[in-house]
Amino acid sequence: MAEIELKTAPADFRFPTTNQTRHCFTRYIEFHRCLAAKGEESVDCAKFAKYYRSLCPGEWVERWNEQRENGSFPGPL
Repeated sequence: MAEIELKTAPADFRFPTTNQTRHCFTRYIEFHRCLAAKGEESVDCAKFAKYYRSLCPGEWVERWNEQRENGSFPGPL
């Protein structure tokens, strides 16, 4: 049977506390900035997607995706 390896985003000195809310938000923004710069097919952006998906609650991501679609996302994309 294949062994499953679970990973999360690596430690980031910008977010030293246990509250990872800001880390989650920043990784989400980095992913979408990467897509904008390199395109949907870029493998370079996959790491950012993996990071934010491991850090962020699904409800937040859904809300942010809706906000981006509506043009009301509060972050700098």
